[in-house]
Amino acid sequence: MKRREKPERKKKRIQKNEWRPAARRRRDAPGEPLPSSASADDAAAFEEITGRGGVPIRSWTRGVPFEDGARRQLENVARLPFIHSHVAAMPDVHFGRGATVGSVIPSVEAIIPAAVGVDIGCGMVAQCTTLSANRLPDHLGEVRSAIEAAVPHGGGSGGRGAWMETPRAVGRAWQAMSDRYRHITSRYEKVEHRRPALQLGTLGSGNHFIELCLDEKDRVWVMLHSGSRGAGNRIGTHFIHLAKREMQRHSVRLPDRDLAYLREGSELFDDYLDAVGWAQDYARVNRELMLASVLAALADHLPHFELAERAINCHHNYVEREHHFGRDVYLTRKGAVSAREGELGIIPGSMGARSFIVRGKGCAMSFHSCSHGAGRTMSRGDARKRFTIEDHRRDTEGIECRKDKAVIDETPRAYKPIEAVMAAQRDLVDVVHELRQVVCVKG
Repeated sequence: MKRREKPERKKKRIQKNEWRPAARRRRDAPGEPLPSSASADDAAAFEEITGRGGVPIRSWTRGVPFEDGARRQLENVARLPFIHSHVAAMPDVHFGRGATVGSVIPSVEAIIPAAVGVDIGCGMVAQCTTLSANRLPDHLGEVRSAIEAAVPHGGGSGGRGAWMETPRAVGRAWQAMSDRYRHITSRYEKVEHRRPALQLGTLGSGNHFIELCLDEKDRVWVMLHSGSRGAGNRIGTHFIHLAKREMQRHSVRLPDRDLAYLREGSELFDDYLDAVGWAQDYARVNRELMLASVLAALADHLPHFELAERAINCHHNYVEREHHFGRDVYLTRKGAVSAREGELGIIPGSMGARSFIVRGKGCAMSFHSCSHGAGRTMSRGDARKRFTIEDHRRDTEGIECRKDKAVIDETPRAYKPIEAVMAAQRDLVDVVHELRQVVCVKG
Protein backbone atom coordinates (compact mmCIF):
# COMPACT_ATOMS: atom_id res chain seq x y z
CA MET A 1 0.00 0.00 0.00
CA LYS A 2 1.31 3.44 -0.89
CA ARG A 3 1.95 5.59 2.12
CA ARG A 4 -0.01 8.79 2.28
CA GLU A 5 0.96 12.06 3.85
CA LYS A 6 0.07 11.97 7.51
CA PRO A 7 -2.14 14.89 8.52
CA GLU A 8 -1.74 16.45 11.88
CA ARG A 9 -3.00 13.78 14.25
CA LYS A 10 -6.36 14.44 15.81
CA LYS A 11 -7.29 13.07 19.17
CA LYS A 12 -9.98 10.72 17.97
CA ARG A 13 -11.04 8.10 20.47
CA ILE A 14 -13.27 5.11 19.94
CA GLN A 15 -16.46 5.61 21.86
CA LYS A 16 -17.71 2.92 24.19
CA ASN A 17 -20.19 0.48 22.65
CA GLU A 18 -19.48 2.02 19.25
CA TRP A 19 -20.60 -1.04 17.31
CA ARG A 20 -24.35 -1.29 16.86
CA PRO A 21 -26.73 -2.94 14.41
CA ALA A 22 -27.35 -1.03 11.20
CA ALA A 23 -30.97 -0.35 12.14
CA ARG A 24 -29.68 2.24 14.59
CA ARG A 25 -27.54 4.09 12.07
CA ARG A 26 -28.14 7.51 10.67
CA ARG A 27 -30.58 7.63 7.78
CA ASP A 28 -27.76 8.66 5.43
CA ALA A 29 -25.48 5.74 6.35
CA PRO A 30 -24.02 3.52 3.60
CA GLY A 31 -26.15 0.64 2.35
CA GLU A 32 -27.96 2.42 -0.46
CA PRO A 33 -29.91 0.55 -3.13
CA LEU A 34 -28.37 -0.37 -6.44
CA PRO A 35 -26.56 2.73 -7.80
CA SER A 36 -28.19 4.33 -10.80
CA SER A 37 -25.06 3.56 -12.83
CA ALA A 38 -25.60 -0.21 -12.46
CA SER A 39 -27.12 -1.81 -15.54
CA ALA A 40 -29.80 -4.49 -15.65
CA ASP A 41 -27.09 -7.00 -16.60
CA ASP A 42 -25.09 -6.00 -13.50
CA ALA A 43 -28.14 -6.56 -11.31
CA ALA A 44 -28.86 -9.95 -12.87
CA ALA A 45 -25.31 -11.19 -12.38
CA PHE A 46 -25.28 -11.32 -8.58
CA GLU A 47 -27.57 -12.37 -5.78
CA GLU A 48 -28.35 -9.94 -2.97
CA ILE A 49 -28.47 -11.10 0.63
CA THR A 50 -29.91 -9.04 3.44
CA GLY A 51 -29.24 -10.37 6.89
CA ARG A 52 -29.87 -9.21 10.44
CA GLY A 53 -29.36 -5.54 9.70
CA GLY A 54 -26.37 -4.06 7.94
CA VAL A 55 -25.45 -3.27 4.37
CA PRO A 56 -26.39 -5.75 1.63
CA ILE A 57 -24.16 -8.64 0.59
CA ARG A 58 -23.88 -9.02 -3.17
CA SER A 59 -22.60 -12.45 -4.16
CA TRP A 60 -21.46 -13.94 -7.46
CA THR A 61 -22.19 -17.49 -6.33
CA ARG A 62 -24.74 -18.90 -8.77
CA GLY A 63 -23.95 -22.55 -9.44
CA VAL A 64 -21.23 -22.89 -6.78
CA PRO A 65 -21.36 -24.06 -3.13
CA PHE A 66 -21.87 -21.30 -0.56
CA GLU A 67 -21.85 -22.75 2.95
CA ASP A 68 -23.84 -21.32 5.83
CA GLY A 69 -20.72 -20.56 7.89
CA ALA A 70 -19.36 -18.24 5.21
CA ARG A 71 -22.74 -16.57 4.85
CA ARG A 72 -22.88 -15.89 8.59
CA GLN A 73 -19.37 -14.44 8.53
CA LEU A 74 -20.34 -12.08 5.73
CA GLU A 75 -23.48 -11.00 7.58
CA ASN A 76 -21.38 -10.14 10.62
CA VAL A 77 -19.05 -7.98 8.52
CA ALA A 78 -22.03 -6.28 6.85
CA ARG A 79 -23.37 -5.20 10.26
CA LEU A 80 -20.30 -3.14 11.15
CA PRO A 81 -21.05 0.62 11.12
CA PHE A 82 -18.12 1.65 8.93
CA ILE A 83 -18.82 -0.63 5.92
CA HIS A 84 -19.56 1.39 2.79
CA SER A 85 -22.31 0.54 0.29
CA HIS A 86 -22.22 -3.28 0.44
CA VAL A 87 -19.98 -6.33 0.88
CA ALA A 88 -19.09 -8.38 -2.22
CA ALA A 89 -18.68 -12.17 -2.19
CA MET A 90 -16.75 -13.85 -4.99
CA PRO A 91 -17.67 -17.31 -6.37
CA ASP A 92 -14.79 -19.01 -4.50
CA VAL A 93 -16.18 -17.74 -1.17
CA HIS A 94 -15.73 -20.03 1.84
CA PHE A 95 -15.43 -19.88 5.60
CA GLY A 96 -12.11 -18.46 6.72
CA ARG A 97 -10.15 -17.77 9.85
CA GLY A 98 -10.89 -14.21 10.95
CA ALA A 99 -12.93 -13.29 7.89
CA THR A 100 -14.51 -14.92 4.86
CA VAL A 101 -12.17 -15.99 2.08
CA GLY A 102 -13.43 -14.62 -1.22
CA SER A 103 -14.81 -11.37 0.23
CA VAL A 104 -14.33 -7.72 -0.69
CA ILE A 105 -14.84 -5.29 2.18
CA PRO A 106 -14.98 -1.48 1.72
CA SER A 107 -14.48 0.34 5.01
CA VAL A 108 -14.48 4.04 5.82
CA GLU A 109 -11.92 5.31 8.34
CA ALA A 110 -11.24 1.81 9.72
CA ILE A 111 -9.47 -1.45 8.83
CA ILE A 112 -10.08 -4.97 10.18
CA PRO A 113 -6.62 -6.61 10.47
CA ALA A 114 -8.08 -10.14 10.61
CA ALA A 115 -9.87 -9.50 7.31
CA VAL A 116 -6.51 -8.80 5.69
CA GLY A 117 -5.22 -11.88 7.49
CA VAL A 118 -1.76 -13.14 8.31
CA ASP A 119 -0.57 -14.08 4.82
CA ILE A 120 -0.39 -10.42 3.91
CA GLY A 121 0.13 -9.76 0.22
CA CYS A 122 -0.34 -13.39 -0.77
CA GLY A 123 -0.88 -13.61 -4.49
CA MET A 124 0.20 -14.90 -7.87
CA VAL A 125 2.76 -14.27 -10.57
CA ALA A 126 2.68 -15.73 -14.08
CA GLN A 127 5.13 -15.47 -16.96
CA CYS A 128 4.62 -16.68 -20.53
CA THR A 129 7.63 -18.02 -22.46
CA THR A 130 8.38 -18.83 -26.09
CA LEU A 131 9.06 -22.45 -25.12
CA SER A 132 6.54 -24.83 -26.67
CA ALA A 133 5.22 -28.12 -25.32
CA ASN A 134 6.90 -30.19 -28.02
CA ARG A 135 10.31 -29.02 -26.77
CA LEU A 136 9.72 -30.34 -23.25
CA PRO A 137 11.19 -33.72 -22.29
CA ASP A 138 8.84 -36.70 -22.26
CA HIS A 139 9.43 -37.17 -18.54
CA LEU A 140 9.28 -34.03 -16.39
CA GLY A 141 10.61 -35.42 -13.12
CA GLU A 142 14.03 -33.83 -13.62
CA VAL A 143 12.41 -30.47 -14.40
CA ARG A 144 10.42 -30.61 -11.17
CA SER A 145 13.58 -31.55 -9.25
CA ALA A 146 15.43 -28.60 -10.79
CA ILE A 147 12.69 -26.20 -9.67
CA GLU A 148 12.66 -27.70 -6.17
CA ALA A 149 16.44 -27.27 -5.98
CA ALA A 150 16.27 -23.66 -7.18
CA VAL A 151 13.56 -22.43 -4.77
CA PRO A 152 13.47 -23.32 -1.06
CA HIS A 153 10.01 -24.64 -0.22
CA GLY A 154 8.17 -26.01 2.79
CA GLY A 155 7.69 -24.67 6.30
CA GLY A 156 10.20 -23.46 8.84
CA SER A 157 12.90 -20.79 8.86
CA GLY A 158 15.82 -23.11 8.11
CA GLY A 159 16.65 -26.13 5.98
CA ARG A 160 14.50 -26.70 2.92
CA GLY A 161 12.03 -23.88 3.76
CA ALA A 162 14.57 -21.04 3.61
CA TRP A 163 17.99 -20.14 2.25
CA MET A 164 21.01 -21.38 4.16
CA GLU A 165 22.84 -18.42 2.61
CA THR A 166 21.06 -15.75 0.62
CA PRO A 167 21.92 -15.46 -3.10
CA ARG A 168 23.22 -12.11 -4.26
CA ALA A 169 19.92 -11.03 -5.85
CA VAL A 170 18.02 -11.84 -2.66
CA GLY A 171 20.54 -9.95 -0.55
CA ARG A 172 20.20 -6.85 -2.72
CA ALA A 173 16.41 -7.02 -2.55
CA TRP A 174 16.46 -7.40 1.24
CA GLN A 175 18.86 -4.49 1.64
CA ALA A 176 16.39 -2.25 -0.23
CA MET A 177 13.59 -3.02 2.24
CA SER A 178 15.42 -3.75 5.49
CA ASP A 179 15.41 -0.17 6.84
CA ARG A 180 11.61 -0.04 6.74
CA TYR A 181 11.43 -3.40 8.49
CA ARG A 182 13.81 -2.29 11.24
CA HIS A 183 11.68 0.81 11.79
CA ILE A 184 8.57 -1.35 12.24
CA THR A 185 10.26 -3.83 14.56
CA SER A 186 11.84 -1.06 16.63
CA ARG A 187 8.31 0.03 17.57
CA TYR A 188 6.80 -3.46 17.81
CA GLU A 189 9.35 -6.01 18.95
CA LYS A 190 6.84 -8.86 18.84
CA VAL A 191 6.45 -8.63 15.06
CA GLU A 192 10.15 -9.32 14.48
CA HIS A 193 10.79 -12.54 12.62
CA ARG A 194 14.01 -14.42 13.20
CA ARG A 195 15.35 -14.33 9.65
CA PRO A 196 13.11 -12.58 7.12
CA ALA A 197 16.01 -12.17 4.69
CA LEU A 198 16.44 -15.96 4.49
CA GLN A 199 12.77 -16.44 3.58
CA LEU A 200 12.77 -13.82 0.84
CA GLY A 201 12.52 -15.62 -2.49
CA THR A 202 11.10 -18.81 -0.93
CA LEU A 203 7.77 -20.57 -1.42
CA GLY A 204 6.43 -21.72 1.93
CA SER A 205 3.91 -24.54 2.33
CA GLY A 206 0.15 -25.19 2.38
CA ASN A 207 -1.59 -24.01 -0.78
CA HIS A 208 1.50 -22.21 -2.11
CA PHE A 209 2.86 -23.71 -5.31
CA ILE A 210 5.04 -23.35 -8.40
CA GLU A 211 3.70 -24.69 -11.69
CA LEU A 212 4.61 -25.11 -15.32
CA CYS A 213 1.50 -24.79 -17.48
CA LEU A 214 0.60 -24.91 -21.16
CA ASP A 215 -1.78 -22.43 -22.75
CA GLU A 216 -4.14 -22.85 -25.71
CA LYS A 217 -1.16 -22.41 -28.09
CA ASP A 218 0.94 -24.98 -26.14
CA ARG A 219 3.27 -22.24 -24.87
CA VAL A 220 4.93 -22.90 -21.52
CA TRP A 221 4.01 -20.61 -18.62
CA VAL A 222 5.63 -20.35 -15.20
CA MET A 223 3.07 -19.62 -12.50
CA LEU A 224 3.52 -19.44 -8.73
CA HIS A 225 1.57 -18.59 -5.59
CA SER A 226 3.06 -17.22 -2.37
CA GLY A 227 3.01 -14.27 0.02
CA SER A 228 4.93 -12.50 2.78
CA ARG A 229 6.08 -15.65 4.60
CA GLY A 230 6.96 -15.53 8.32
CA ALA A 231 7.51 -11.78 8.49
CA GLY A 232 4.02 -11.02 7.21
CA ASN A 233 2.53 -13.64 9.51
CA ARG A 234 4.11 -11.98 12.55
CA ILE A 235 2.82 -8.56 11.51
CA GLY A 236 -0.71 -9.80 10.85
CA THR A 237 -0.91 -11.87 14.03
CA HIS A 238 0.34 -9.08 16.29
CA PHE A 239 -1.91 -6.34 14.92
CA ILE A 240 -4.92 -8.66 15.09
CA HIS A 241 -4.10 -9.07 18.79
CA LEU A 242 -3.67 -5.31 19.25
CA ALA A 243 -7.01 -4.61 17.54
CA LYS A 244 -8.79 -7.06 19.86
CA ARG A 245 -7.13 -5.42 22.84
CA GLU A 246 -8.35 -2.02 21.65
CA MET A 247 -11.91 -3.30 21.43
CA GLN A 248 -11.69 -4.61 25.00
CA ARG A 249 -10.09 -1.44 26.29
CA HIS A 250 -12.90 0.68 24.87
CA SER A 251 -15.68 -1.82 25.65
CA VAL A 252 -16.64 -2.11 21.99
CA ARG A 253 -19.08 -4.95 21.36
CA LEU A 254 -18.77 -6.82 18.07
CA PRO A 255 -20.79 -9.52 16.31
CA ASP A 256 -17.54 -11.51 16.12
CA ARG A 257 -14.37 -10.79 18.09
CA ASP A 258 -12.27 -11.53 14.98
CA LEU A 259 -13.75 -8.37 13.45
CA ALA A 260 -11.79 -6.14 15.81
CA TYR A 261 -10.75 -3.02 13.95
CA LEU A 262 -8.37 -0.07 14.08
CA ARG A 263 -9.72 3.46 13.61
CA GLU A 264 -8.16 5.98 11.25
CA GLY A 265 -6.53 8.77 13.26
CA SER A 266 -5.11 6.42 15.90
CA GLU A 267 -1.41 5.69 16.21
CA LEU A 268 -2.04 1.96 15.88
CA PHE A 269 -3.89 2.51 12.61
CA ASP A 270 -1.02 4.47 11.08
CA ASP A 271 1.53 1.93 12.27
CA TYR A 272 -0.53 -0.92 10.85
CA LEU A 273 -0.71 0.82 7.48
CA ASP A 274 3.07 1.13 7.46
CA ALA A 275 3.54 -2.51 8.45
CA VAL A 276 0.93 -4.00 6.10
CA GLY A 277 2.28 -1.89 3.23
CA TRP A 278 5.77 -3.22 3.86
CA ALA A 279 4.52 -6.82 4.00
CA GLN A 280 2.66 -6.38 0.70
CA ASP A 281 5.84 -5.07 -0.91
CA TYR A 282 7.81 -7.99 0.55
CA ALA A 283 5.28 -10.44 -0.91
CA ARG A 284 5.49 -8.93 -4.38
CA VAL A 285 9.31 -8.97 -4.36
CA ASN A 286 9.24 -12.51 -2.98
CA ARG A 287 7.31 -13.69 -6.04
CA GLU A 288 9.57 -11.78 -8.42
CA LEU A 289 12.67 -13.42 -6.97
CA MET A 290 11.17 -16.92 -7.13
CA LEU A 291 10.08 -16.36 -10.72
CA ALA A 292 13.64 -15.37 -11.63
CA SER A 293 15.01 -18.47 -9.87
CA VAL A 294 12.61 -20.80 -11.69
CA LEU A 295 13.34 -19.25 -15.08
CA ALA A 296 17.09 -19.61 -14.46
CA ALA A 297 16.63 -23.27 -13.52
CA LEU A 298 14.59 -23.91 -16.67
CA ALA A 299 17.22 -22.20 -18.80
CA ASP A 300 19.79 -24.69 -17.48
CA HIS A 301 17.64 -27.76 -18.21
CA LEU A 302 15.53 -26.91 -21.27
CA PRO A 303 16.13 -25.62 -24.82
CA HIS A 304 16.69 -21.89 -25.27
CA PHE A 305 13.60 -19.72 -24.76
CA GLU A 306 12.68 -16.08 -24.27
CA LEU A 307 9.99 -14.30 -22.30
CA ALA A 308 6.92 -13.75 -24.45
CA GLU A 309 4.87 -11.27 -22.41
CA ARG A 310 5.29 -9.10 -19.36
CA ALA A 311 4.83 -11.02 -16.10
CA ILE A 312 1.53 -10.59 -14.24
CA ASN A 313 2.02 -10.10 -10.49
CA CYS A 314 -1.10 -9.59 -8.37
CA HIS A 315 -2.03 -9.72 -4.69
CA HIS A 316 -5.18 -11.42 -3.47
CA ASN A 317 -4.89 -10.88 0.33
CA TYR A 318 -4.40 -7.18 0.91
CA VAL A 319 -5.79 -3.75 1.68
CA GLU A 320 -5.55 -0.66 -0.53
CA ARG A 321 -6.97 2.86 -0.62
CA GLU A 322 -9.50 3.06 -3.47
CA HIS A 323 -12.53 5.13 -4.48
CA HIS A 324 -15.91 3.42 -4.80
CA PHE A 325 -19.47 4.73 -4.92
CA GLY A 326 -18.54 8.27 -4.03
CA ARG A 327 -16.21 7.56 -1.12
CA ASP A 328 -12.52 7.00 -0.49
CA VAL A 329 -12.38 3.64 1.26
CA TYR A 330 -9.91 1.10 2.56
CA LEU A 331 -10.72 -1.85 0.33
CA THR A 332 -9.79 -5.22 1.77
CA ARG A 333 -9.64 -8.09 -0.71
CA LYS A 334 -9.56 -11.30 1.31
CA GLY A 335 -9.04 -13.93 -1.35
CA ALA A 336 -9.98 -11.66 -4.25
CA VAL A 337 -8.11 -10.08 -7.16
CA SER A 338 -8.32 -6.57 -8.56
CA ALA A 339 -10.19 -6.67 -11.89
CA ARG A 340 -10.32 -3.10 -13.13
CA GLU A 341 -11.26 -2.66 -16.77
CA GLY A 342 -8.40 -3.99 -18.89
CA GLU A 343 -6.35 -5.17 -15.90
CA LEU A 344 -4.77 -8.63 -16.17
CA GLY A 345 -5.10 -11.08 -13.30
CA ILE A 346 -4.60 -14.75 -12.44
CA ILE A 347 -7.24 -17.23 -11.24
CA PRO A 348 -5.63 -20.60 -10.50
CA GLY A 349 -7.47 -23.88 -10.21
CA SER A 350 -6.54 -26.61 -7.76
CA MET A 351 -3.88 -29.27 -8.37
CA GLY A 352 -5.00 -31.09 -11.49
CA ALA A 353 -7.42 -28.37 -12.61
CA ARG A 354 -7.14 -25.63 -15.20
CA SER A 355 -6.08 -22.05 -14.39
CA PHE A 356 -6.90 -18.79 -16.14
CA ILE A 357 -5.25 -15.55 -17.14
CA VAL A 358 -8.08 -13.02 -17.13
CA ARG A 359 -8.76 -9.40 -18.07
CA GLY A 360 -10.95 -7.37 -15.75
CA LYS A 361 -14.22 -5.86 -16.93
CA GLY A 362 -14.26 -3.16 -14.25
CA CYS A 363 -17.55 -4.24 -12.67
CA ALA A 364 -18.45 -1.50 -10.18
CA MET A 365 -20.70 -3.72 -8.07
CA SER A 366 -17.85 -6.14 -7.30
CA PHE A 367 -15.58 -3.19 -6.42
CA HIS A 368 -13.59 -4.08 -9.55
CA SER A 369 -12.76 -7.53 -8.15
CA CYS A 370 -12.92 -11.21 -9.09
CA SER A 371 -12.17 -14.53 -7.42
CA HIS A 372 -8.63 -15.56 -6.47
CA GLY A 373 -9.04 -19.25 -7.27
CA ALA A 374 -11.40 -22.18 -7.03
CA GLY A 375 -12.10 -21.94 -3.28
CA ARG A 376 -12.20 -24.78 -0.80
CA THR A 377 -15.29 -26.92 -0.24
CA MET A 378 -13.97 -28.52 2.94
CA SER A 379 -11.34 -28.00 5.63
CA ARG A 380 -7.86 -29.47 5.36
CA GLY A 381 -8.67 -31.93 8.13
CA ASP A 382 -11.81 -33.14 6.37
CA ALA A 383 -9.88 -33.60 3.11
CA ARG A 384 -7.27 -35.76 4.86
CA LYS A 385 -10.01 -37.95 6.32
CA ARG A 386 -12.09 -38.22 3.15
CA PHE A 387 -9.55 -38.81 0.38
CA THR A 388 -6.88 -41.43 -0.16
CA ILE A 389 -3.54 -41.36 -1.92
CA GLU A 390 -5.17 -43.38 -4.69
CA ASP A 391 -7.86 -40.68 -5.10
CA HIS A 392 -5.17 -38.02 -5.34
CA ARG A 393 -3.08 -39.95 -7.84
CA ARG A 394 -6.10 -40.53 -10.05
CA ASP A 395 -7.12 -36.86 -9.93
CA THR A 396 -3.60 -35.64 -10.78
CA GLU A 397 -2.88 -38.21 -13.49
CA GLY A 398 -0.59 -36.85 -16.16
CA ILE A 399 0.82 -34.08 -13.92
CA GLU A 400 4.33 -34.25 -12.51
CA CYS A 401 3.70 -33.47 -8.85
CA ARG A 402 3.81 -34.89 -5.34
CA LYS A 403 1.40 -37.78 -4.88
CA ASP A 404 1.97 -38.56 -1.21
CA LYS A 405 -0.08 -38.32 1.97
CA ALA A 406 1.33 -34.91 2.93
CA VAL A 407 -0.51 -33.13 0.09
CA ILE A 408 -3.92 -34.83 0.42
CA ASP A 409 -5.35 -31.63 1.96
CA GLU A 410 -4.59 -29.91 -1.37
CA THR A 411 -6.12 -32.60 -3.57
CA PRO A 412 -8.43 -31.32 -6.35
CA ARG A 413 -11.69 -32.58 -4.86
CA ALA A 414 -11.14 -30.46 -1.74
CA TYR A 415 -11.88 -27.43 -3.98
CA LYS A 416 -14.85 -26.15 -5.95
CA PRO A 417 -14.94 -26.96 -9.69
CA ILE A 418 -13.03 -24.13 -11.34
CA GLU A 419 -15.37 -24.26 -14.38
CA ALA A 420 -18.36 -23.39 -12.18
CA VAL A 421 -16.40 -20.63 -10.45
CA MET A 422 -15.49 -19.06 -13.79
CA ALA A 423 -19.07 -19.32 -15.07
CA ALA A 424 -20.36 -17.48 -11.99
CA GLN A 425 -18.15 -14.45 -12.69
CA ARG A 426 -18.58 -14.00 -16.42
CA ASP A 427 -19.52 -10.36 -15.87
CA LEU A 428 -16.35 -9.71 -13.85
CA VAL A 429 -13.60 -10.96 -16.19
CA ASP A 430 -12.87 -12.18 -19.69
CA VAL A 431 -10.61 -15.21 -20.13
CA VAL A 432 -7.41 -14.33 -22.02
CA HIS A 433 -5.55 -17.62 -21.64
CA GLU A 434 -6.57 -21.03 -20.33
CA LEU A 435 -3.72 -22.94 -18.71
CA ARG A 436 -3.32 -26.64 -17.96
CA GLN A 437 -0.66 -27.87 -15.56
CA VAL A 438 2.15 -30.24 -16.45
CA VAL A 439 4.37 -29.70 -13.37
CA CYS A 440 3.35 -28.68 -9.85
CA VAL A 441 5.73 -28.07 -6.93
CA LYS A 442 4.27 -27.97 -3.40
CA GLY A 443 6.01 -27.13 -0.15
